[in-house]
Amino acid sequence: MKSPLIRASLCAGVIALLLNAAFPPSIAQAQASTSPERAHIEEILRGLIRGHSFGQVAISPDGHRLAWIERMKEGAEIRVASLSDLKKSERITAAAKPEQHCREGQIAWSPDSQSLAFFSDCAKLGQSDLYLSRLDGNSAHRLTELNGYIEAPAFSPDATSVAFLYVEGATRPAGAMAAMKPPSGVIGEEGAEIQRIAIARVGAVKPQAPEWASPPELHIYDFDWRPDSKGFAYIAADPPGENNWWVAKLYTQEFTRVPNAVLAPAEVAGPLHGLQIAVPRWSPDAKSIAFIGGLMSDQGETGGDVWIVPATGGLPRNLTPRRHTSPAWIEWAGSDALFVSELARGNAQLILLRLSSEKDGELEAMVHGPVFCIPASVGDGRIEMSLSATADHSLFAFIASSFDRPMEIYSAEPEKVMDSCMGSDSANVKQLTHINDGIEPAWGKSVSLNWKSENFNVQGWLTLPKDYDPAKKYPLIVEVHGGPAAAEEPRWGGSFGLTSTIFSALGYFVLQPNPRGSFGQGEEFVQVIRKDFGYGDLRDILAGLDAVEAKYPVDPNRVGLTGWSYGGFITMFAVTQTQRFKAAVAGAGVSNWQSYYGENSIDQWMTPYFGASVYDDPAVYAKSSAINYIQQAKTPTLIVVGDRDGECPAPQSYEFWHALRSRHVPTRLVVYPNEGHMFSNPAHQWDVVEQAVEWFARYLPPAQ
Repeated sequence: MKSPLIRASLCAGVIALLLNAAFPPSIAQAQASTSPERAHIEEILRGLIRGHSFGQVAISPDGHRLAWIERMKEGAEIRVASLSDLKKSERITAAAKPEQHCREGQIAWSPDSQSLAFFSDCAKLGQSDLYLSRLDGNSAHRLTELNGYIEAPAFSPDATSVAFLYVEGATRPAGAMAAMKPPSGVIGEEGAEIQRIAIARVGAVKPQAPEWASPPELHIYDFDWRPDSKGFAYIAADPPGENNWWVAKLYTQEFTRVPNAVLAPAEVAGPLHGLQIAVPRWSPDAKSIAFIGGLMSDQGETGGDVWIVPATGGLPRNLTPRRHTSPAWIEWAGSDALFVSELARGNAQLILLRLSSEKDGELEAMVHGPVFCIPASVGDGRIEMSLSATADHSLFAFIASSFDRPMEIYSAEPEKVMDSCMGSDSANVKQLTHINDGIEPAWGKSVSLNWKSENFNVQGWLTLPKDYDPAKKYPLIVEVHGGPAAAEEPRWGGSFGLTSTIFSALGYFVLQPNPRGSFGQGEEFVQVIRKDFGYGDLRDILAGLDAVEAKYPVDPNRVGLTGWSYGGFITMFAVTQTQRFKAAVAGAGVSNWQSYYGENSIDQWMTPYFGASVYDDPAVYAKSSAINYIQQAKTPTLIVVGDRDGECPAPQSYEFWHALRSRHVPTRLVVYPNEGHMFSNPAHQWDVVEQAVEWFARYLPPAQ
């Protein structure tokens, strides 16, 4: 269960999400006039909405040009420029007139660097199709006639086709984050929406229906072209897709042939047994497939170890055992090396793995690098921490932002590597754009903290109050990320709703811990949370709070707690275990794991974490359920949730609210209509901010 933030697209958090919201009236405002306090809060929040953002960046295979998606007031624009002069960029669009602005994005270069494929809804508002621009000054050519949800375009190596993921007739985006369809009909048997690989031919004269490249009975999550363009490797499972990613298998498939299941984690012996797999990548010689395997919380929230398996099937081998990092993205650099983008104790870094066979036949990997290591969030806008590379991997391009630097495009050359990761800016990283020059953060400084908790060294981030004065006492809010297999990373503007930057601007310290179960310190650190929800992780968080209070002027009587998804669970559970928190805001949380098991749309993720189903071992679910300790809760708690949330269904929030109210604990429940786990309505996004800010202001006033 991750926080409601599309990190793969490097969303600029609350800034990008609210930029065009025009400060709509909140739910609370519909019932009461604006108070002076609310006006002051809105004035501060308006000051946070600054800076431009990018949706994606892609460097041409020959390294001569750069394409990117730049978010605008009207939506977004695709721009292309020579790498030597990015100021002279050209808009690439399917629009018939310059003033027309469509929903356009998800770009992919052709292997010869002469064409750019992208999605656009210029032909039919609200329905994207695949277009091809030859970058010759002529209009982009529409290749498809589609009806449904599409994403992830990828050229075939021979440049004759573009493959993409397609849900024909989709009523919602694929995955568990969007609002679920209202239940009707025969539940579990009707209405499944299946994502498949579709293909469009580059030489098509007029728009056509795509060709199907994967069977109708498999839901595809990620794919990679075979080097000879005659098939794919993909991660897939039986429908429903939003639930079965946790039990997905690795397949290969040649055109016109049936899929071959190369690897099934549920059936394989060893440390990969029962875990998740993602990011399949063919080796250039087509003999092997590399992938990432580990204990993961959500599709798209990738972390684990780098594995390799023969393309014909066989024993998978771990290339990064006992490595204290969390790889998220991989790409082959020849048949004996892999570039790996990974999270390392709060820093983003790129390394090179060189493969070698020892005399006994065992495959080993030597780590070279890092190429860069920076305290920032990085990615090219496709999947988690993915980077865009030239064909010869001599140059990488990516988007990056941090707590104190807004989003820009950067490049890195892997010719030189660093001796170690010291958490400072890397000399190998070059800033390519300056779209946000002169923009300063409207919040306080952030620092990386490390503390000891039992046998673990835990990392987290502390954001100081704006205009911090060490002679004053300040309130503090602990913000816990979703997941649990995820991590708080430095990023400009924070994340939607419950975010450190807003609270810092309002005069709070904000602690964002990465307790056990988080990415960034290797698989052992991730997996130690199994069958221990709310215990070891909460002790890590409280130890972090101790460390902050020992070093900074925090008022212990004004300490609050918040989080979304798994962070919402921690919030609910913590207020039944300790009285240290004087106010709490639980977003889309879980209060009762036993009832949750039968309510949610994603129960497959639970067995790897709890060790068994709730029907086989109810006790392990009961011990981590906040509802069973509700007699100990005294903390005023605001609860917010979407009414069509499939990941953390609204009944979980109802249960906790009802229990608190029966115990006469101050509480409020706000349910947002037609929202899933990730809110899409800007008015609702904004209202979450206002509700949380006002709740904390009531119980943890920032001013003395």
